Amino acid sequence: QLQLVESGGGLVQPGGSLRLSCAASAFTLDYFTIGWFRQAPGKEREGVSCISRSGGSSTNYADSVKGRFTISRDNTKNTVYLQMNNLKPEDTAIYYCAAAKSGITTVQAMAMCVTSAYPSTFGSWGQGTQVTVSS
Repeated sequence: QLQLVESGGGLVQPGGSLRLSCAASAFTLDYFTIGWFRQAPGKEREGVSCISRSGGSSTNYADSVKGRFTISRDNTKNTVYLQMNNLKPEDTAIYYCAAAKSGITTVQAMAMCVTSAYPSTFGSWGQGTQVTVSS
């Protein structure tokens, strides 16, 4: 069973940067479309970004993070990253990574990752990493 582990969260001031990592030990992450999601206190979990399988030639972002966040893969480290720049207090949340479910096409996963339909397309959730943006 695919198990994902997030890391890299922490406390940062507004305008600062963090890089989150999503790693897997027993599976090759490049076989999966991977998404980043977040859940702020008192709010539902939402999609942030996703990257396609097989090299990551396609990416998608929520409007709220476009131009500030960048998702990428490093297949030599079997890791997917989320580089977060110009962080804002409203980015405070627990951040999770997840993989597209078996049977879901790349096109479907990439289209749904930043919509409310993502629960039907992503699974194998990690435990999350806390990001707090505060002065």
